[in-house]
Amino acid sequence: MPSYRSTHPAASPDPATTGYRALLRNKEFGGLYFSFTLTVAASTLSGFALGTLVDHRTGSPFLTAVSMYGATFATVLGALTLMSVADGKRPRRTLLLLQLVALAGVAAQAIPGLPLAARFALLLTLGFFQSLGTGTRLGLLAEVVPASAYAPARSLMSITSSGTVIVGYAVGAVLLHHLSPYGVFVVSAALTALGSAVVAATVREHSIRLTRRPGLRRTRAANAELFAHPGRRMLLLNLWVPNGLIVGCEALFLSYDPGRAGTLLAAASGGMLLGDLTVGRLLTAERRRRLAFPLRLLLAAPFLLFAVHPPVAVAAVAVFLAAVGFAATLPLQEELLEQTPEAVRGQVQGVESAGRMTWQGIGAAIAGGLAQYVAPGTAIAVVAGASVAVTLLYRPSRRTGRGDGEESVARFGRFPLRHDDQGTPFGVHQPPPGG
Repeated sequence: MPSYRSTHPAASPDPATTGYRALLRNKEFGGLYFSFTLTVAASTLSGFALGTLVDHRTGSPFLTAVSMYGATFATVLGALTLMSVADGKRPRRTLLLLQLVALAGVAAQAIPGLPLAARFALLLTLGFFQSLGTGTRLGLLAEVVPASAYAPARSLMSITSSGTVIVGYAVGAVLLHHLSPYGVFVVSAALTALGSAVVAATVREHSIRLTRRPGLRRTRAANAELFAHPGRRMLLLNLWVPNGLIVGCEALFLSYDPGRAGTLLAAASGGMLLGDLTVGRLLTAERRRRLAFPLRLLLAAPFLLFAVHPPVAVAAVAVFLAAVGFAATLPLQEELLEQTPEAVRGQVQGVESAGRMTWQGIGAAIAGGLAQYVAPGTAIAVVAGASVAVTLLYRPSRRTGRGDGEESVARFGRFPLRHDDQGTPFGVHQPPPGG
């Protein structure tokens, strides 16, 4: 069976590129990063504007919440149907087209007098295409940075995303003092257009892609293979469920202590920032891998204190420490990337992102439903206990994580790691029989 070194740039780690400044000096990563930041800002502003508009028209808390966060549920549809477009032959062109679709949708929201039914239809449509855009962007990211820089790159994007959302809501509140929601939609459309221009100016086309036409059949085949692989299935479960349940705990802060909810949310943001900076920037890949399991336990264990309704200072410290555990996502994403054949990396990362966002909504629904019957503090502790249980019961193992199933080999070949005479790891693609 012939073998050759992968042309994927992640094949040769380069420690010099793992710093944030070095990453931003990479023109293509800089383009993906800044366009991503603009996209998050635009999405935050448009969601805030739509929520305000729906609240003014209906006065319904449920519809207002759906208008702000309902798009996340549409990401699942993208992951299940057309996510294979993330691994098409021309990912740059695909990303640009998806950015333009988002621009058209946001611009349509700026039309005064548009019925609410049409606005919700636009919201779900944009959520669908947003999931495809995320998969395409992450597939490109895996090609423009080396393996040693993948976790720091995801860390930087995660930190920026969290900060952009916080700043976006603050800016949105200021803008709504001076503009109508329709004016805020226009600002959001301008940011989306600018993000498209950044991609066009900085990202080149990449051709190391599958040759078969992307579509529903290709997406379903790759998803079936993804979930049939025990190692990748276990990684996805650990990426989705424990995190989603803890987001559900955070969703109860307002019910738990309305006057101190802002303090608790700020503590969570600070912990996430510290975790991403420490784990993504300061630790080696091997140390990240070893700390993944303890970090997942840290993510949930401090929330058990809420069962005894601790003082707000103690609760804030517990939330801060727990939020550091969100950084466990980084080594799990690294391992998932390592186990994924190049041909479907964009799709797999898109599925991972869509599933994580969906489980955040599911976690909030579970916690909120439980809090209808027990005290919010008790509900937080119970949901956190469920997160701990999932982490303990479904810990990924090296044995199941690295195996190549016969079906996977038949479709995509093998992608083992080798080392050169200096000990540097590189990827070797062994095509499937007859490939």
